[in-house]
Amino acid sequence: MCGRPPGGAPVGLCHAHAAAVLEWGETEFGREDLLPTPCVVCGSRTGVKRPSGWACAVCEWRVGDIVDGELPRPRVDVVYYIRFDDRIKIGTTVNPRQRLQRLWHEGVLAFERGDRLVERRRHAQFAADRLGRSEWFSPSKALETHIAALSAGVEDPWLRHARWVSEAIALRG
Repeated sequence: MCGRPPGGAPVGLCHAHAAAVLEWGETEFGREDLLPTPCVVCGSRTGVKRPSGWACAVCEWRVGDIVDGELPRPRVDVVYYIRFDDRIKIGTTVNPRQRLQRLWHEGVLAFERGDRLVERRRHAQFAADRLGRSEWFSPSKALETHIAALSAGVEDPWLRHARWVSEAIALRG
């Protein structure tokens, strides 16, 4: 205790000591802020500033590390779940941003790692809800439960996809 804490402070520290603790915390744990430039791996603007430099808060790519421009982007196949009106589409792509720009949809519900084989399995799994021979399905309890399981703990499906791309780049060295 170092005297009278500022109004509403949870710990009895004066302004000087509270500032010292804040500075120490930023040195020890980093400070989340906007990156100087978008992340070259995932495009996120959110970063963590540490004494050693900036890192992307989404994929943890260190700002300044060079991505080998001669190497193609890694292939990350995903099965996507999107909603439009009262329908859900289950599709697959290696470039979800490009693919979903071409489709009318109100929101991305979830991404699942997988290629056409996983997509076919999901189509078979939810065949009772399929609308004709399309890739669109009526929302059912089973389908909604599956999507909820895929998105559990994920605030934004795009962040999950960015993480998968980052991991694929890191694995190839």
